[in-house]
Amino acid sequence: KVVNRYGEESKVAIRAIRREANETLKKMKKQSEITEDEQKDGEKQIQDLTDEYVKKVDGTGKEKEKEILEF
Repeated sequence: KVVNRYGEESKVAIRAIRREANETLKKMKKQSEITEDEQKDGEKQIQDLTDEYVKKVDGTGKEKEKEILEF
């Protein structure tokens, strides 16, 4: 249970970082610092990174759960 809780907390933190990054891109677009295409590309890159790290958290959580159950 503890491992799952830490995993969920990690995923929430990752998603919060994604939200902040997307908000930054929106502000930059609003101030005409970047184009709409650059904003969309940035959002896609951020989503890809988010997915990658959520998978890593899930994988690590499953490994630790197996490790604990072996004892």
